[in-house]
Order: sequence, then C-alpha cells, then structure tokens
Amino acid sequence: MSHQKDMLSVYAEDMSRSSDVAMQLPTGSGKTLVGLFIAEWRRRKFKDRVVYLCPTRQLVNQTVAQAEKQYGIDAVGFTGSHRDYSPGDVSDYRTGAKIAVTTYSSLFNASPFFSDPDAILLDDAHAAENYIAKMWSLEIPSAEGPLSSLHAALASVIKPYISGQSYARLTGDWQDQFDANWVDKLPTATVNKLAPQLIAALDANNNASKDIRFTWPLLRDHLHACHIYLSSREILIRPLVPPTWTHAPFHNAKQRVYMSATLGAGGDLERLTGRVKIARIEAPEDFRKAGVGRRFFVFPGLSLEPQACEKLRKQMQKYAGRSVVLTSNAIAADAIAKQFEDEDDFEIFSADDIETSKEEFVRSKKAAAIMAGRFDGIDFPNDECRLLCLDGLPKATNAQERFLMSKMGASALLNERMQTRVLQAAGRCTRALQDRSAVFVTGHELLDYLADDRNWRHFHPELQAELDFGVYQSKDAAPKDFMEAFKSFFDNDEGWDEANSEIVSDAATKVQNPYPAMDELEAVVRHEVAYQQAIWSQDFERALMEARAVTSKLTAPKLQGYRALWHYLAGSVSQMLSKNLDDSADKAAREQFAAAKDSAPSVPWLAQLTRGEASPAAAEKTPSEDVTVQVERLENVLLALGTASEHKFEKRAKLILDNLTAPKTFEEGQRQLGELLGFVTGNGKGDAAPDPWWLGAAIGIVFEDHADGKATTVFSPTKAKQAALHPDWMQENEPEAENLDIVSVIVTPCTTAGYGAKPALRKARYWSLDDFRSWARETIGIIRTLKTSLPPNGDLFWRMNAADELSNKGRTLETILVSLPIAADAMTIQSK
Repeated sequence: MSHQKDMLSVYAEDMSRSSDVAMQLPTGSGKTLVGLFIAEWRRRKFKDRVVYLCPTRQLVNQTVAQAEKQYGIDAVGFTGSHRDYSPGDVSDYRTGAKIAVTTYSSLFNASPFFSDPDAILLDDAHAAENYIAKMWSLEIPSAEGPLSSLHAALASVIKPYISGQSYARLTGDWQDQFDANWVDKLPTATVNKLAPQLIAALDANNNASKDIRFTWPLLRDHLHACHIYLSSREILIRPLVPPTWTHAPFHNAKQRVYMSATLGAGGDLERLTGRVKIARIEAPEDFRKAGVGRRFFVFPGLSLEPQACEKLRKQMQKYAGRSVVLTSNAIAADAIAKQFEDEDDFEIFSADDIETSKEEFVRSKKAAAIMAGRFDGIDFPNDECRLLCLDGLPKATNAQERFLMSKMGASALLNERMQTRVLQAAGRCTRALQDRSAVFVTGHELLDYLADDRNWRHFHPELQAELDFGVYQSKDAAPKDFMEAFKSFFDNDEGWDEANSEIVSDAATKVQNPYPAMDELEAVVRHEVAYQQAIWSQDFERALMEARAVTSKLTAPKLQGYRALWHYLAGSVSQMLSKNLDDSADKAAREQFAAAKDSAPSVPWLAQLTRGEASPAAAEKTPSEDVTVQVERLENVLLALGTASEHKFEKRAKLILDNLTAPKTFEEGQRQLGELLGFVTGNGKGDAAPDPWWLGAAIGIVFEDHADGKATTVFSPTKAKQAALHPDWMQENEPEAENLDIVSVIVTPCTTAGYGAKPALRKARYWSLDDFRSWARETIGIIRTLKTSLPPNGDLFWRMNAADELSNKGRTLETILVSLPIAADAMTIQSK
C-alpha cells in the first residue's frame, strides 16, 4: 500500500543509521509486512543478524507464517527452551541466512540466547513495557505458593514502618472489597534504612523460584535505585525506568526499530524502553485520519445487573457462533468458560489451544476463545469472528502504574498508554477498512473508561461516533433490546445500514484533540532516563541535577501529581547525599519534600517527609492528614461503584438508608455508611465487642448503638460503662486501630441515663438516633454530588475539592466529633 511504501522510503533514506527508530503503524496498516521488509533489507544490505520480537508465542508463529507464506521472506521462529532450538535454525540465524522471530522474554532475560544481534525490531512496542521491565521487576505475590514465605519475611521487616491498616492490607487481611485495590510505596529513605534486612531476606530465598534466581541478582546492588511498591496482592521491587543500557544484547545492537500503534506522545516510548531519544516516522496523515473497520459497542452494564449481563453475553455468543473473550485473569476466564459446561456442542479454546494455530477455532461453528490477561495478540479478522467480549481489562497492569494513577494522581503521564492498551484490545476483530465486529464490554473499570464522554475527545473521530452510538443504544435497554440490535448488526440488515450511516455522519463532526501537556512530558523524558542512569551507578550529584531539571520543566496543572513525584525523588537523592542531620543536603531534601507536598497536597504520605521523618507511614498522623486518607479511600469506593452509570451507587445508597431504618439492620447500615464515606470499617462480634467502628489515619470512632430503644427508655449504667471501654477493646483487638485516637460515640434515642452512668458518659460522645438518621440522608446527598464530578482516573483537583467539601459539611472524623456533645452533658442523669 502507498503508506507502507512512503514509510519504507523515509526509513531507508533518513533513518537506516539511527540507533533508535519508532514507526507509527496503527491497526490495519500492514505493520508486519513493513517490519519484515526492514528486517530482510538489513539482513541483505548490511549482513545484519536480525531479531524480530513479538509479545507472545502465538504472534511468533503468526509472524513466521506470514513471512513465509505471504511475503516469501525467510524467517525462523524461536520459542521455548534454548536446548530445544534446532541446530539448523540456529545456524541460519547466526550466519544471517534467516531472520530470527522470537518473544521479548527470549531477549530480555539474564542469559539470553540472542546475545549479540545487530538489529532488533520490536513488534507492538506500545505493549512492551511489562515485557521489557519484567527483567528488572521482582514480583512477590502474597498468595500461597513458592514465594509466600518470602512475602511474609519482607512484610515482617517492613511492618514497623507502615501503619496497622497498611500491614493488614499487605498481608491479605482485607476489611472490604476496596482494600483489594490498595497500593502504596515504601519511601526511599526507609528502603535504604532497611536495605541490609531486605537483602538478607531476599538472599535467603534466592532459590525459591526462577524469577528470584534470575531477577534478584540484577537488583541486589541497586536497591537504592529501585522502588518498593506495596499492594494487597504483591510486593513489587523495580526501578522507575528499566535500565536497558545495562543489557548488552539490547544496548549494543546497531539499531532498534519500534513498531507501534502510537508513537508514544510525551516521551512514553522512551520511558518504556529506557532510551534517551527515539527518532520517529509518523504514518501518513491520510491513513491516520481513516478509521479501521466498524465496531458496534455494547455496554450492558449501563442498564443491567451483572448476572443479566452474563446471561446476555452467553446469548450473543450462541447466536454469533464464534466469539473471542479477553478477560483480566485466569479466574475470570474459568468462570466464563464454566457457563458453557452444559453446552455439549460448544467448544472452548484457551490461549494455549490456539498458540500454534487458530485454524481449529476458525473451523468451529460454535466456539469461544477465552484468553486471560491479553490486550494485544492474535487477530480474528472478517468472518473469523464478529463478536469480541472485553471483560474487566484493567487500565493499569502493574503496581507502579496503579501507584502513579491512584496515589500520585499522575494519570496524565499514562493517558496515551491506557488508551492504546484498551483500544488495541477492542480492535482484535477489526483488522481492515471493511472489517466489523461487535464489542461487548463488561467490568466497571473498562465500562467507565469507554462510556465516559469526557475521554472521547482524545479518541479517533470514528471511534468517538461508535462509542456515542453504543452508549445511546445501551441506556435504558432491556435484554431483548440488546439482542435485537445485535442481530441487526450481525446479520448486516437494513437497520444496521441506517445505523452505520448515522455513525459515519456523526464521525464527520468529531475532532480528535491531543492529551494535555504532552510537550512538557516529551521535554523532560531525557532527564528522567538520565536520572535513572545516574542513580543506578550511584552518581547522586548528577541524579539530583537531572531530577531538578524535570521539576523545573513540569509546570502544567495536569502534571501536578507527576511533578510532586519528581520533587520527592529529588528529595530522596538529597537525603542520600546528606552526611549529617541539618546539613545543606538534608535541608535541600526537606525543601524538595515541601515542594512535593505543595504540588500534591492531597497525597497523604508526603506531609511527614517535610518534617524529616524517615518513615512517614508509621509516623504520627494529624487530623488534616486524616482527611486526605479519607478522600483517597472515598475516591476508590466511588470508582468501584462506577462513573459511567449511577444505578450501582443509587442501589448502595438505598440499601444503606433502608438498613438504618430497621433496628435489626441498623448496625450494618451504619458500617456501610462509614465505608461509603471513606473510612475503614468493621463490626465487633461477641458480648464484650463494640458495635461498628469508623477508622481514619489518625482518629477513629467506635459506636455503642441503641437503635431498638425509645425516647422514654433509661440508658443503663452498664451500657455506659461498655461504651467507655470500647476504645480499649479496639486497641487490644484491632491492629488497624493501633496508635489511633479512638473515641466512643453512643447513638440512642434515650435522653435520660441511670444513676451511676455519669463517670462513664464523660468518656463518650452523644448522637441522637433521629439526628443520626437525618445526618445519614444528608451525607448520601453530599457524596452523590461529589460523585457527579469524579473523573474516571485519580485526580488531585477532585481530591482537594472533596476534602474541602467534607470538612466544611462536617463529614470528616474530626468535624463529626467536634459537633457531638459529651454524653454526660447531653443526657439527664437520674438522681439516686
């Protein structure tokens, strides 16, 4: 095609001698042909040993088949163990007789077979971050397995330096579903302080798994240059930018060619690959403006409950005959496959089943290919598949990305990466201009991303129109409405012709806008890579200089969270340069930490760093910091309920208010309300245990409820004494309450207390039952208003506004307690 010829000409004339070249090759552009032509040209012209990298074995096999059968190019695939490679194939590669096609992991490992390639072509480079960074990423899962004892050992070392709540999440003691998304980072000063213990624990477990055996030696002497991320599922140790310059097979190649659907605006491709500068060849403008195929997006979650969505998906799969399902993990994949257990004539294919060839799947009349954790991969064009199901594909795929998005509010850094990842998944079955497929979307995170029109302005005009049409069709729709629309699309009838014309007409009115602040991000990426190079080699002075260069050039409001991160990194390097407390380097570190806090005042753990505390997570919290922790948790709660639709939130709100109305369910409603407000909640069991509690980072409330009482009931001294002792019970029995200021609150309709209750009532606050119920209704309204302005990603401005709103409306633990009187003053005490 003309655009392929044009790009090859530009490459041959201007870029053949450049060390790093990126080529924009979107879906439908014939990326494989362009890459293989370049590989073959270099093999012949320069006598290069050429390695063509693919993300998966499936794509290796697919690429070799295309090279040999479609293009007449000699290529040989290398997958599996080195020991199993054919001597003839090895000879063909080493002598330059054939192109080697292999996976990223075959090159990016501690002892690669491909040790000295001359040219490397990286297919789907936009998806390569996890494949490349994995070489320097040590993932230690919390689940039972060969690394569980190592996880326990590291958690034990870290425990004194994190809060009780964080330790509970780290070790799997989750209070609710929202803890599953928790992520944090161990401050660099704490990592350096604990380095001997961490190294000892990791050394002792060096043979626990292949990942430890090969990855840990690469990180061991560079722990100061790495970050330790803590999450509810794993501990991740890795550098911010993969140090690819230390890996000779990659770094010493004469040229690296990155073939990508996007050129990595804002320097993202450089961050992914650890390169200072990558030259770029854009796809011709006419090709970039053209859409690729037609997608009919179906968003059942905008109208239906989860069980109804699953039933509808199965109904569509049976009507379509063949379908492809991409889901986030193996558990979800197994659950979807299980739905077809009773369908004897329906075949289920896993990723392994179609690794070598998809022909058996394509020949099947009734089949589903269900693949877990796959965004890019094997294609299913034309009649091979007309139904693609995307189930819960996450926007962030590792703890570092989740930390940058959810903790630092630095989603602007990852915008294009997220978009490319999700849209590549949505395009698995539309690979040419005339291709078409339905895309059935489930999972709140993906639904919120694709159905939120605030994201659309950055998408291709035809995609904007497709999403607009899909959302309109999916709102207020019953299952039969969804099926009628799907059948019309699948059968390509007159109704779909009219719908398609509407989409085409609407697309003509749309404009694609670039993401904000991409120029600033592009300007700083060379300093980011240089910083990582310097700190990796312990050149702390240069690392500090490069970190300061980053902070000076990040000025856009959208980059506040990322600027805060780099002020923090500059402060951490200054700490490494400090020899004594209060010397110039130590003071410079505090200045940088203060600048980080100014840039991101809603990031909780930055506050203590300004006071020079090496372990901020374990330091004493202040009420103002308590609010930032509450808002962060509230944000996660609301995101989990979804931003694209209100029905999950309204269902939760109704449940809470209904529970608060009935005495038997009052305590559960109270706990749920605290959870919705962003507090850590629980409810005691046993005779001596308290009623629900709401915990923050510095303050906690523990309730003594009397929801079945009456205004005329006399509140007994026994209950008063129980309430007074509840804070002690919390400190003794709940690790998450450790070091918190716990206050007992009595919720009751009673206005009179028995003689002898007064000493105990001086240790508790009073909240009228009717007032609490009214307060709860108002609280739901406040949160409902906050939710309407919540972006689908972590946002510092929303957090600051939410913190002000909650404080001003008396919905923080501090303001709640200020508003409540001492129980002994609020109740009349009977005389003897």
